[in-house]
Amino acid sequence: MNIALIAHDAKKKLMQNFCIAYRQILSKHEVYATGTTGRLIEEVTNLNIHKYLAGGLGGSQQIGIQIEHNQIDLVIFLRDPLNPKTHEMDANTITRLCDIHNIPMATNLASAELLIKSLERGELEWREMYK
Repeated sequence: MNIALIAHDAKKKLMQNFCIAYRQILSKHEVYATGTTGRLIEEVTNLNIHKYLAGGLGGSQQIGIQIEHNQIDLVIFLRDPLNPKTHEMDANTITRLCDIHNIPMATNLASAELLIKSLERGELEWREMYK
């Protein structure tokens, strides 16, 4: 499965810790991330991450394009709702695209853990019929 990881600045350390904790699961899948988030994850996990531009420089849009072409199966977007970003429209766009294309999306740690554990149990294999 193809997994997209995005994290606002205040959530990047949390994303790193999440990826450390679930490295074994993530290593069995293709992982895509916005530039800085991907680099930070690679540094602590040694996972091979397909990196795009930084989120604010177009990386979120690049992931959005993959979602539109049904090339992403799961999105984990750890957002910082207390400090809106200038590129917040990208976050709303990704959420909308996931809703349109029936792609599971987590925006906080609790839902991210539920989705990653579901992925491990094979409960997201229904995504294959959409490809």
